[in-house]
Amino acid sequence: MLRSARNDDYMSPYLKRLLSTALGSTFSLSKMPNSIKWWVYSIILLPLLIILPVSVSLCYTTSNVVAGSNSDSDKIRAIDSLKSSSSLSWNDINDFVYQLQDIDLAAIGDTKFDLAIIDYSEDGGESGRFSAEEIETLINNADGSKRVLAYVSIGEAENYRFYWEESWDWDADNDGQPDADAPSWLGPSNPDWPGNYKVKYWEPEWKSIIYGSSTSYLDKIIESGFDGVYLDIIDAYEYWESGGESGEERETAEQEMVDFVVKISEYAKGKNPDFGIFPQNGAALGAYEKYLNAVTGIGQEDIYYGYDGDGQKTPGNVTKELEGYLDVFKDAGKLVLTIDYPFACSEDEPCFNKKTRKNINSAYKKSTKKGYIPYCTVRNLNHLTINTGHRPD
Repeated sequence: MLRSARNDDYMSPYLKRLLSTALGSTFSLSKMPNSIKWWVYSIILLPLLIILPVSVSLCYTTSNVVAGSNSDSDKIRAIDSLKSSSSLSWNDINDFVYQLQDIDLAAIGDTKFDLAIIDYSEDGGESGRFSAEEIETLINNADGSKRVLAYVSIGEAENYRFYWEESWDWDADNDGQPDADAPSWLGPSNPDWPGNYKVKYWEPEWKSIIYGSSTSYLDKIIESGFDGVYLDIIDAYEYWESGGESGEERETAEQEMVDFVVKISEYAKGKNPDFGIFPQNGAALGAYEKYLNAVTGIGQEDIYYGYDGDGQKTPGNVTKELEGYLDVFKDAGKLVLTIDYPFACSEDEPCFNKKTRKNINSAYKKSTKKGYIPYCTVRNLNHLTINTGHRPD
């Protein structure tokens, strides 16, 4: 009752001007009865009281984002960096290049390949790691947008990678077996690839090197802007399983590799749902539904040429078996990449003689007929190979 008895003089000059503007200068509040005045006030002021706090809040939030702390800016950049800038979807890919050594990003960018599989580093080590700007330039080169995968060996360790420590003194007695002070996950050397070592990939310490923290292998790759990973030595389970060369008779080896790849996929896709997961070889694992669902595609080596030696035709029964495994991926809508090594002349540089050209044509024809995506190159993967008659489009 006391409040309604007050006249409009208790209002601030600002509000008086606001009401005068809203009602018109010829419209006098002073001539109105008090009950009418407060009815008018409520009609005009209520929307303003609702809108004003929201407007202030939005302005405050905007100013914090624009001129706020570094952490806010870093979060925004981190979110943006997870989105591929490539205009290609995975299903758009119909050709690819595979090169891990002597990488020239500009040269690869100048090709029309839809997909490039490369190392995350120019020299394999941390010092040669490609920057996010370099990968962005490769993805969006003037000659056409690409998808770019980073190679990662998850079934063997490599002594030139960032995680390797000289203090491990891996094999001081040169017997090819890890010494007592080596990590528990480290296995014997691979005699075919100096500097490579078997790993017990099911052990948590090795898994933590591959994924799970800002310093892990996978996080470095994601930070650099790659579209996905190309996981090698998937078939390491054959070495450890019952009847394998290791003599460990580990009955769970196959299942543990399946679980490893699934966890890598879950971790990466938790950061970027479109992140590509491509295992190489070990195609029999497509029998596991959760493995099949976890991957974007698969790469298979030696399906037509190279199984028994570079330049040699792969035995028909091996080709047939591999095609049976790969068809499971294809029928599930996954990309199937085939890599053949038809060059008998050299493991380092291709030679396009009559016999080799015939082998290349055969590999491309067979792969394409099956609905796969073919590529032929040299075993050491150190050459940007563009095969005669099969230039990328």
